[in-house]
Amino acid sequence: MAFKVMVDDNFHYQDEDERYTYGEFDTLEAAVDACKKIVDEYLRSAYKPGMTAEELYASYQMFGEDPWVSGADGVPFCSWKYAEQRCADIAPKAKPMT
Repeated sequence: MAFKVMVDDNFHYQDEDERYTYGEFDTLEAAVDACKKIVDEYLRSAYKPGMTAEELYASYQMFGEDPWVSGADGVPFCSWKYAEQRCADIAPKAKPMT
């Protein structure tokens, strides 16, 4: 069974005309890894020194790509949750306002 990675554009949310097929994979693990790669590429390109994790995540929500796996039962990967975790790894937390 092949798992297909589909990609939506967060900027054009729910516009199926903007959706494309990234590729087909033999295993669910390979498909999820491809999804993570797509999210990571956006986050690396969007990050600017001094950005907070919250700013980077907001950028992803607005302009990033939203990959998902077709052919799997349930929801094996959530790009928004993954992006939120990765933003915390890439960028520092916002400093408390005083």
